[in-house]
Amino acid sequence: MTARVTNPPAAHSGSGLLQSPSLLLVVTGTLIGFNFPLGKIAGTAGVSPTIWAMLVSLGACLALLPVLAFRGHLRLPRGRMLRYAVISGVISYIAPNLLLFTVIPHVGAGYAGLMFALSPVFTLAIATLSGLKAPGRMGIAGIALGLAGAVIVSITRGSAPEAPSFIWIVAALAVPLTLASGNVYRTLDWPKDASPDALAFWSHAFSVLVFLGILLITTGGLPLGELALTPTAVVTQMIVAGMTFPAFFRLQQKGGPVLLSQIGYVAAAVGLIAATALLGESYAAKTWIGAGVIALGIAVAITAQIRGKKQ
Repeated sequence: MTARVTNPPAAHSGSGLLQSPSLLLVVTGTLIGFNFPLGKIAGTAGVSPTIWAMLVSLGACLALLPVLAFRGHLRLPRGRMLRYAVISGVISYIAPNLLLFTVIPHVGAGYAGLMFALSPVFTLAIATLSGLKAPGRMGIAGIALGLAGAVIVSITRGSAPEAPSFIWIVAALAVPLTLASGNVYRTLDWPKDASPDALAFWSHAFSVLVFLGILLITTGGLPLGELALTPTAVVTQMIVAGMTFPAFFRLQQKGGPVLLSQIGYVAAAVGLIAATALLGESYAAKTWIGAGVIALGIAVAITAQIRGKKQ
């Protein structure tokens, strides 16, 4: 019989506001939502997707390194921890970020962000098949509302006169599938007593090494000079990444993969608003209706999570 796991083992992970899964959901999703317009700025400036994806992981590493060193937790990963860092890095950051920053210039920052809104549905399906505890009826209703909103947005975006070609829409759809796989894996294989900060650091450190290898193989060097094309976006992206992943791994630990996946709804809404306000992207009224349905799904999911804690 398949074991039904709810969350990774508890470990010391801070206190105060970072103890609330609902708050972590909103904070993490909001931070991730800023990746989409930043990625669009970088792509428009001519920065390669590989360099920008590496920058995200590098920003996370630079933020977490002094924290781990100060706490005396900076130890080379071994055994299960090493396996976790490698697999988590590949399916959680390397594959989805390369896909994401490749498709953003073609489908737009807002639409790419909305692909994140499909990850909860994929995560729920994979988590259920893996024997993880599923959310209650209200939680599932929140996921369904979010999915309905994402479908509305995708249909209206795909039928617009400036719609991207079909191949890029399909490529964008691969993003939530990889995200969902990572969400479930990180819960199933979470090493016992491992801290969220250490797991985040080593997963991203491995990702940086892989990105460096990809650049050396494909370009014969490290074209880091591309980052000088948009220095403000570079600094902003590294700050955002450094703030994102400590919260992200705490949410994974405290909320489980299905709740974590709903950062996709928050990120989608934030990405759509930011792309419109900062980049001048325009979307039809029906697209905004879909975004409103996504927001309703977020509210229902958070309400379900709060009620679940009280029971």
